Amino acid sequence: MADTERNGRNRKRENNADALVIGRMPPQNIEAEMAVLGAMLLDKEAVIAVEDLLNPEDFYREQDAVIYQAILNLVRRGESADILTVVEELRRMGRLDDVGGIMYVNELPEHVITTKGVERHAKIVEGKSKLRRLIDAAGTIADAAYTEEDTVEDIVDDAEKFILQVTKDDRKGGFIPVGEAVHQSLENITKQAQNNEPITGLSTGFSGLDRFTTGLQKGNLIIVAARPSMGKTAIVLNMAKNISLSHAKKTVAFFSLEMGRDELVQRLLSSTALIDSQRLKTGRIRGEKEWLNLSKAASVFMEAPLYIDDTPGVTVAQIRSKCRRLKAEKGLDVVIIDYLQLMTGRNLRYSESRQQEISEISRSLKSLARELNVPVIALSQLSRGPDSRPNHRPMLSDLRESGSIEQDADLVCFLYREAYYNKELAEDDPKQRETEVILAKNRNGPIGVVKMSFAGEFTLFYELADQEEPEDME
Repeated sequence: MADTERNGRNRKRENNADALVIGRMPPQNIEAEMAVLGAMLLDKEAVIAVEDLLNPEDFYREQDAVIYQAILNLVRRGESADILTVVEELRRMGRLDDVGGIMYVNELPEHVITTKGVERHAKIVEGKSKLRRLIDAAGTIADAAYTEEDTVEDIVDDAEKFILQVTKDDRKGGFIPVGEAVHQSLENITKQAQNNEPITGLSTGFSGLDRFTTGLQKGNLIIVAARPSMGKTAIVLNMAKNISLSHAKKTVAFFSLEMGRDELVQRLLSSTALIDSQRLKTGRIRGEKEWLNLSKAASVFMEAPLYIDDTPGVTVAQIRSKCRRLKAEKGLDVVIIDYLQLMTGRNLRYSESRQQEISEISRSLKSLARELNVPVIALSQLSRGPDSRPNHRPMLSDLRESGSIEQDADLVCFLYREAYYNKELAEDDPKQRETEVILAKNRNGPIGVVKMSFAGEFTLFYELADQEEPEDME
């Protein structure tokens, strides 16, 4: 009887909820949408005012969204947006008939009294869009609650996530008075002085490297570059492990475009359990001690905030989208990309020039670091330049395919191992493992060399005792 009553109440709720939705028009303001588009066709200043406020999906009518996208396409190519150019762009997109043809585009400016009110109209469109997304989110939450397929805790967690996604504003802020910026800077300096800590950013887990950099700084683009087989992936994977397993348990997003997640995890386990990576890969574990070490290593990673994405050929836009989502759901402290040259650019017109495409990618990565307010570490290949010189140590000019990588980066680190070039070294020679981390560019600090040792069998980096000190350190 109780179940029957409960089911009856649920059906009643469903009927009531359906009754609230059926026959209701979603929030929208067509006049405001047309006024925004009309103003953008009449005044380039209106385009500047609206571009940072609206996305195409904020428009209720698809035809308006398509026209808005056409305007953005033109502006981002450095072309003017007027009735004639927008019509031509719509033809190029194959969407002119979908929006109602030339007649509808011609009609848009008629809905504009003055272009000066475009920002107010754009905010109306934005507000209606948020209301529609709230309705969608509410429907999803209600559906989850009615079906009861998840736990209450999971439903509440998802509800918070959905609402956050609707209400948060990803758009950049505008100008602020310099006095306000100075005040904030003084507060940060005072806080740092009180903490009396030499590390102001995110510790890499390598003290020598941290002394030069004072940690990985928010908003910075860090390039780690080397010739193949120098240990690029290994050192950033070691950093990811150190950061995610630190006492603070910082969140790391690791994008691997070259290796699959299984190989990366095996490297993590090898460097932690100190089991030869080749034996670990083939399952040749020796004795109870190694099995115990492997079990302990696995257990420390079970709750580690280290997230791996091994999607090949990922774009910056895809990375940005995934990182935004991760930051909203779990938090985010550092992004690592392995490696830059395997990424694809957003703009297809650069396809004939790899150098331009890489330039676009590096600029976008710097922008990503600023937007997410986290350090972004990107691995990069070097040209064959070091191989042809008597001194094989890399230089900034060796950065492959683009000088803009050097320009965009806040910190550039090179890896160098003498054993890579000197094949006559004895197997037990300490130089077989010795690796120099060369800080060739440091926008906010000194340059220099950090000496490390690379245990290749464990894919493990560790620091040597005889470290070079930064020039400005006592």
